[in-house]
Amino acid sequence: MFQKLYEFLKEKYYIVKNYLKDKYNNMMILDKYLLKQVIAMFLMGVFVFSTIIFASDTFITLIKQISQYGVPFKYALIIIILNLPSVIVLSIPMGVLLATVMVLNRLCLSSEITVMRSCGIGLSRIAKPIFIFAVIMSIATFFINETVAPAMSRYSKNTALYALGQKNVPEGRQNFVFKELNGDGFLKRLFYVGYSGKKSLHNVTVLDNSKEGTLQILQAREGKTSPEGWKFFKGAIYTIDDNGKILNTTLFDDSVVKFGLDLSEEINNNLAKEMNFTALAKYLTKSDLSPEERRNLSVQLFDKIALPLTTVVFVLIGVPLAITPPRVRYNRGFLFSILIIFAFYVLRALSISFGSAGSLNTCLAAWLPNIILASVGCFLYYRKVYTIE
Repeated sequence: MFQKLYEFLKEKYYIVKNYLKDKYNNMMILDKYLLKQVIAMFLMGVFVFSTIIFASDTFITLIKQISQYGVPFKYALIIIILNLPSVIVLSIPMGVLLATVMVLNRLCLSSEITVMRSCGIGLSRIAKPIFIFAVIMSIATFFINETVAPAMSRYSKNTALYALGQKNVPEGRQNFVFKELNGDGFLKRLFYVGYSGKKSLHNVTVLDNSKEGTLQILQAREGKTSPEGWKFFKGAIYTIDDNGKILNTTLFDDSVVKFGLDLSEEINNNLAKEMNFTALAKYLTKSDLSPEERRNLSVQLFDKIALPLTTVVFVLIGVPLAITPPRVRYNRGFLFSILIIFAFYVLRALSISFGSAGSLNTCLAAWLPNIILASVGCFLYYRKVYTIE
């Protein structure tokens, strides 16, 4: 009797086990099917959006550095590569949104979503692997933004400063001159250098003809370029009028002269990009920061957490928008993606600006775009998944 009961239970056990195994395998096939398409579209989206960001922002900045500050092309190319992680961090949420909306919208148009739902697979189950992928990408974004991007930003700045130091500093030459012309082609400044070595100019004389009616003559033992301008050491500045009369004489141990060269503000604007969350939070404890600098850095501190979570928020609002009625016979995914991305980043720019200006709490300024889109996404997701149309 016990033997027959044991065999009966064993038989039922294997039936249930095989049923669950088959169901699990079927679900795994569904997950792989969805993820394969999502990942392919995601990679294409990251590439496209990274290219757009480079073309509209980073590339223009680099062209400015090459033309205005004399950064050699080979160094500019290195700077482009070093700026890639920062651009990719911005592109990942957009790529996930594009992949989500395009893939689900295509499945709707081909009636595959309808078939899945008729087989008892709910929309929340269909979207589950996409949400998991979004969470993984969110963690990856945070990791890149905390480790790779700050290090690359520091290397990028150091490379720019090194390249800047090469401007007009030929190594090992003696008794040479170089000149700077204005926009009309007339002489603006003339530099005479006794000799150069170790990226510095020695026994420097500068004739500055940029101010109308006066001529400035600067003589220094040593000079070199820097982000703030030209730095000269141990010298004097003579101001002479058109009649050859000396109007003023100034002696100095060290002096910074801005001959149209000042990168300090641009470098300081990238300060938050060079630090991770912990380092930036520690930096904000300094008491010598101005209120404006403190507000600006505080917004960027909270944004280091808010930006990676944008990936999940985009999926939350992208899933219900991608599920279109059967009567719609064209793919609206790309249009939806562009509109959502445009609305989010306009809202983000406004929110961060208000936070930096003090009109909005710094924490709220960083999180407000996510809060608004997440609220709209939750409402649309509930209507699409848990209500019967």
